[in-house]
Amino acid sequence: MSTFIDRLHQSHNLCPGCPSPKVINRFFQDILGLMFPEHANELLKERGNLEMKYFDLQVQLKKILTRNSQLHSGDGEELAIKFFDSMEHVYDLLLEDLEAIYAGDPAAKSKTEIIRCYPGFYAVAAYRVAHLLHSLGVFLIPRMIAEYAHSRTGVEIHPGARIGRHFCIDHGTGIVIGETSVVGDHVKIYQGVTLGALSVNKEDADKKRHPTIEDQVVIYAGATILGGDTVIGRESIVGGNVWLTKSIPPRSKIYYQTKLYDASSNLTDLYVLKRDD
Repeated sequence: MSTFIDRLHQSHNLCPGCPSPKVINRFFQDILGLMFPEHANELLKERGNLEMKYFDLQVQLKKILTRNSQLHSGDGEELAIKFFDSMEHVYDLLLEDLEAIYAGDPAAKSKTEIIRCYPGFYAVAAYRVAHLLHSLGVFLIPRMIAEYAHSRTGVEIHPGARIGRHFCIDHGTGIVIGETSVVGDHVKIYQGVTLGALSVNKEDADKKRHPTIEDQVVIYAGATILGGDTVIGRESIVGGNVWLTKSIPPRSKIYYQTKLYDASSNLTDLYVLKRDD
């Protein structure tokens, strides 16, 4: 027992200093509540209180980044200032995402419903915040935010992915968007979609491993698109359960169907690709 305790004691002493998940989760929730009062613990109807909360969160981030300098390569205070200087842009992007979800889902009765209830919006909000930190060269904390949202929504979006404007996730559960994915503007993705890598070799970590989805693409439930060289051309439709490892041209429709191929009723899989020229 003493040997085991010694091993545990050593691991605690060697553990690099980093903020606890509770601290980071609370920080993200407060940021989300600041932008969207539907997620706030209390409404800040007085402008002074709102401004005070805004600067309090900035101080919190400064402390987190200053105390955990191993998680970034810059100056903690400067990074915190840059983060909050960019928050209005993040807010504007999220308003566009909100509009995309509202326009794309007939079941949505109001934008408030989407903000309060839709896992897709919550996951995209976490991605936008985490991606901003990631783009500033902050390590680990963006992943903690992303995994917190993943645990709540079932949607896994790596903070390193590059996602354009008016992004719509419908339903959401089971979506995976890998680190080097590139997603254009006005893209809509349904549940169970994977934008993944063909290779899981560690030596490929710095390569583009995940696909590129161009503007105005719709990807239906269960589709799997793999590979860093795979490009889904603009205005294409990828049907449910399609498995893609090769590029398709713009304005394509690709879907999966099962076709009888002999009298014994054995089944074979068939992918059908059409183009709208």
